[in-house]
Amino acid sequence: MSRLMRLLWTAVLWLGGSGLAQASAGEEIYSILPGFKPVPALIMISLLALYVLVGVFSRVSSTSGYWIAGRGIGKFGNGAAIASDWMSAASFMGVAGLLYLKGWFGLGYIVGWTGGYVLLLALLAAPLRRFGKYTVPEFLGDRFDCHSVRVLGAVITILIALTYATAQFKGIGLICSWIFGMEYSTSVLISAAVVCAYLLLSGMRGVTRNQQIQYVVLISAFMIPLWWLMRQAGGAGVLPQLEYGSLLSGLLDGKVASGTLGGEELAHLRRDYLPWGGGNLYQFIALVFTLMVGTAGLPHILMRFYTVKNEDVARRSVLWGLFFIGLLYWSSPVYATLGRFWNPLGGREVADVIILSAPERAGLGLPFIGYLASGAMAAGLSTVAGLIVAAASAVAHDWYASIFKPNCTDKQALSVGRMVTAILCGVVVLLALNPPALIAQIVAMAFALAGNTLFPVTVLAVWYSGSNKYGALAGMIFGLVATLLAMVGWVAEIPLFADGGLLPATSSALLVCPASFAINILVSNLTRGRLDATSEERMEEVMGKLHQLPEDLTDEVVTT
Repeated sequence: MSRLMRLLWTAVLWLGGSGLAQASAGEEIYSILPGFKPVPALIMISLLALYVLVGVFSRVSSTSGYWIAGRGIGKFGNGAAIASDWMSAASFMGVAGLLYLKGWFGLGYIVGWTGGYVLLLALLAAPLRRFGKYTVPEFLGDRFDCHSVRVLGAVITILIALTYATAQFKGIGLICSWIFGMEYSTSVLISAAVVCAYLLLSGMRGVTRNQQIQYVVLISAFMIPLWWLMRQAGGAGVLPQLEYGSLLSGLLDGKVASGTLGGEELAHLRRDYLPWGGGNLYQFIALVFTLMVGTAGLPHILMRFYTVKNEDVARRSVLWGLFFIGLLYWSSPVYATLGRFWNPLGGREVADVIILSAPERAGLGLPFIGYLASGAMAAGLSTVAGLIVAAASAVAHDWYASIFKPNCTDKQALSVGRMVTAILCGVVVLLALNPPALIAQIVAMAFALAGNTLFPVTVLAVWYSGSNKYGALAGMIFGLVATLLAMVGWVAEIPLFADGGLLPATSSALLVCPASFAINILVSNLTRGRLDATSEERMEEVMGKLHQLPEDLTDEVVTT
């Protein structure tokens, strides 16, 4: 790690320690009067300035540096960047909010999201790095020797990024509104300007370095308050992740900070926090499956495997990333339980900000709550940056530089990438001004889109040599149409696509993903005779590279 990076990490930790040292009783967050809060604002502005400064020091002049950070990221650094890329506002704020609101059923988000990394490790991490290009659409275009597959993959990448980033900007807007006392729309615009600034300067290199810093910010801000909060709730505060069970048992008996619940209020809480109170077995399995395959199909996560030196580092970075992610998910149920203890009747209005509401009601103190809010901001910004890079690469690299103008210079491709980055930031802001659901629910829709389109075609591209361009297009189109239909149905409040329906927008992959696999395989076998010999040879060469087949064996496969 460079001297500059060590100094920057030290500065981040110092900011967190300063917030803790100054902790004192603060004003109410959700009985609050809006207003500018000086100490949290100072912490937030310092960190935002740090992110832009990193972008300045990480500026690049080549497409390799802009899209894949020059392949210079190690396993530990890439693991932290994966975790930061992953631990968005949905993880930092949304998971605790869903567990607060939905209780036991919300565990499906944790099980699904962490389980998806097992799929990544087992199926895709090493082969994709071995392939050695820039993006997922590029891999698909080369594997199937088809520009149409490449373009469709790029379109899907953009749709995933826009949906996912909308949820992140909702969280970012809520945080900035609290700290700076400004309107939600103004908060979204300011945060978008920060992201756009360091993205335009540095691309993936700056994103990766910022994500490493943001991981330190978000994990320290998320975990440190738990010791103090647990003591305030009557626990020992030694290891809150193992202590909150007794607090949860007390909740089920109606024991909360304000007194004792009873009647319908207690009955409602018990329904939420006991198995199947908030959903049935089918809905739970559908949610877990959707989040697992969606995780393994997210283009901005898959791109991270191209930033490392080799496939061994790719595998190890997944393990490190899973460890770093597990630290946060281990603690999310603690926040949800503490949220119910301190604010048992907050409901949907409080769910997305329960990580701030609970510490505030417990008297944690405005300065450190400001640092906690900065952690949530870091989580949102890190994910948005990764998403925008993935989406911009889909246009600039996979369309412009590969199809529209393949003889363009590095400088031209980089200029297009930066222009597309700015445009996508603007589009995301417009979508984020009127988000359609809770943060984690919007994110789940993005996961359904990834799991129904990119996951099946990528897995078959790696592991099924019989899959061809016709099958890939058919499977991706089916998955895309079915997912968009479910999302529109959710917004239109059609029962079939609602939480309790057969094909909910947040959990559609249990039915759609296997169908996409089947359609891809079926169409590929029916159209096998339509492929020309040159195309078959190119596809076999890619398969040989993915699995490190000897050249003579690859030739034998082609001839047979």
